[in-house]
Amino acid sequence: MFNAQYFRTFVTLVETGSFTRTAQRLEMTQPGVSQHVRKLERYLDKPLLDRQGRRFTLTEAGRRAYDYGLRLFAEHEQFRHSLDDDALDSGECRIASPGSVGLMLYPYILGQQQMHAGLTVNYSFAFSHEIVGDVLAGRYDLGIVTEPVRHPDLDCVAWHQEALCLVVPADFAGTGLAELMGIGFINYSDGVNHARSLLRSNFPEEFRSMGQFRRQGFTNEVAMVLDAVARGLGFTVVSRLVLETSPWQRQVKELSLSRPEYETLHLVTRAGTQMPRRYVRLLEGFREQRLQELYGHGEQPVDLA
Repeated sequence: MFNAQYFRTFVTLVETGSFTRTAQRLEMTQPGVSQHVRKLERYLDKPLLDRQGRRFTLTEAGRRAYDYGLRLFAEHEQFRHSLDDDALDSGECRIASPGSVGLMLYPYILGQQQMHAGLTVNYSFAFSHEIVGDVLAGRYDLGIVTEPVRHPDLDCVAWHQEALCLVVPADFAGTGLAELMGIGFINYSDGVNHARSLLRSNFPEEFRSMGQFRRQGFTNEVAMVLDAVARGLGFTVVSRLVLETSPWQRQVKELSLSRPEYETLHLVTRAGTQMPRRYVRLLEGFREQRLQELYGHGEQPVDLA
């Protein structure tokens, strides 16, 4: 029969290297330690120790049992913390978002994880429709999507807004729609919708539809779309999160426009569930940091209440 205590005793024995010290640490008798090891060997049907008097070395099965024991108790601690919805700095967070959000949110969360050893994060980069399916299936507790979701089994609330940026090659000299039509458009999964919104707002008399622009290519990875722009292949419209995290920032530039438009990010959870406090803290911390950064760019916060 499986007994986690036998694994606990064995792991402690390997770490201390001594039956006596193991008995002291676990407040057991030394014969009790030996009995636990023998019962674990019987359960696994493999010798775990090569005994040489009072000394021992691990067999191959012993090394594998020790590694398994470490994983077993680490997963146990993660599970135990995950049940505590009131914990701010410990437990597991399972989050999915598009790349446009995750390029900055995921590094922020990793920084929080470095500061709080009890916090673990499983983060997935995915498209919005995949995120909705994963939250519905329980694979992730929280999804971040760029469009509102209406589903009877999901709750969806607006969370944060990022400005849309019209991005052109660094040597682009134009300022109007005609020049943009001349270089063409680089598309990605949300590209047409974002470009339509921004161009319609800023060129109301000239803009009719995205069909006016020659399509210069498509990528399903938003992090890579600015590579094409940097090579002079066309323009695109992305959220500021993408522009600020791009390795091609010096090879592109944002075209200044008079009317701002925004990408609204929405939080998706299963209906009727209360988000644990650790999620709330991560999301509020990131949003607060972004608002402080955006003030430095001269932008104004958007009230989503």
